[in-house]
Amino acid sequence: MQIQQNISLLPYNTMGIDVKARSFASFSSAEDLLQLMEARGASAPTLILGGGSNILFTKDYDGWVLKNEVKGMQVVAEDDHYVYVKAGAGENWHGFVEYCLHRNLAGVENLSLIPGNVGASPMQNIGAYGVEIKDVFQELEAFHLHDKKMQVFSLNDCDFGYRESVFKRRFRDQFVILSVTYRLHKTPTFHTSYGAIEQELERMQVQQLTIQAISQAVINIRRSKLPDPKDIGNTGSFFKNPSVPAAFFQTLQATFPGIVGYTNADGTVKLAAGWLIEQCGWKGVRRGDAGCHARQALVLVNYGHATGKEIYDLSEDILQSVQSTFGVTLEREVNIV
Repeated sequence: MQIQQNISLLPYNTMGIDVKARSFASFSSAEDLLQLMEARGASAPTLILGGGSNILFTKDYDGWVLKNEVKGMQVVAEDDHYVYVKAGAGENWHGFVEYCLHRNLAGVENLSLIPGNVGASPMQNIGAYGVEIKDVFQELEAFHLHDKKMQVFSLNDCDFGYRESVFKRRFRDQFVILSVTYRLHKTPTFHTSYGAIEQELERMQVQQLTIQAISQAVINIRRSKLPDPKDIGNTGSFFKNPSVPAAFFQTLQATFPGIVGYTNADGTVKLAAGWLIEQCGWKGVRRGDAGCHARQALVLVNYGHATGKEIYDLSEDILQSVQSTFGVTLEREVNIV
């Protein structure tokens, strides 16, 4: 376990922002983390870093950055309907999806190719194409930074919402997720009606529907719409899809007949943030090396040497533009540091 000083965080964030951390170390167990917490002192600011795919650094970090490298994947239980797989928080998320696919364990195929690590999946309640983590979540183990004790969280404990959990609100910056246990189906329930999955499956000429085919369809769609962070710095979707009251949606429809919306279970309507941003003329806009991606307006990108502040300022202008045009307040999905 090595503690480094004044280390560039460029390799550790997918937006490709070159800032420095005053102190940097990685941990692969609760014991490692405890030692680092004791070494850093009680008052030093601390940032726990996972895959770096949901964070925007706007300045150097004057504190400790601790990278979660807790690894391991294993089947821990099984019953008539489910197989329970426990994964270390430092495991790559798509690597976990592939682990399940290779064992014909269903439930996460629609979440293929989402960037980031396992530990972020419950924190963000990641979701795509009609599936969210809460649909397959069993429990997680987390380390309390103040009490220095392990705690197990059940599904109800996590209070999942749209890209939300108790770890982003009530317990923000209090716990470090070390492992997550998922409940995977032995018999799949296919989710193909969301987005362009059915059209892609048809294009692929899939004769027999499988979780592997759905996964490949999702991968194909994501690659056609979203830039690879290895080529262009990005964090995936930068903004959340906002929800508005049904009456307000009808008002918007009267003025903007093409507006895209989906009715939520509570009667509100979820709007497509990408559509709103595109209508405001931001899609493909570039300011220096900061830009709004040409194929997906939800994605802000770093074409090379943009600073975090330049990306942030662009996002701020987009927020104000959407608010002015539609009266809708967008929220960033990305964590700003």
